[in-house]
Amino acid sequence: MIAKVSLVLASASLALASFSSFADDDRYQHFSGQPSKTLEQALFNLANYNAKMAEIMTKDELTPSDMATIHQLSYTLENALQKLDDEVDTLQEVLEEVHLASESLDYDTVKKQGKLYLDTTAKIVKK
Repeated sequence: MIAKVSLVLASASLALASFSSFADDDRYQHFSGQPSKTLEQALFNLANYNAKMAEIMTKDELTPSDMATIHQLSYTLENALQKLDDEVDTLQEVLEEVHLASESLDYDTVKKQGKLYLDTTAKIVKK
């Protein structure tokens, strides 16, 4: 499942890199977007701002106003994706601790870090 999430994040990172090059053009106003200081906040922002973007994307033709709105939304979405990427990086480290601890029969580390891993991924993975 981590591989699937990593693949999605890698694709999103590539898209963000492309957008950053485009957004560096001085013709566009830059926004800070809503912050994503926690994983929960990032997931909330992704869900809400994706819904706003999806609503606009249902149109047959996009207007300049739609493009401006999508541009603004993208800043919050970028913040959320960056936080999610940071969280996945941390999860990979935690899972590696579990992996190594399981090899050395370190029960305490497996229990502690395994719980942290499962609690965090439960926020990301839908059952």
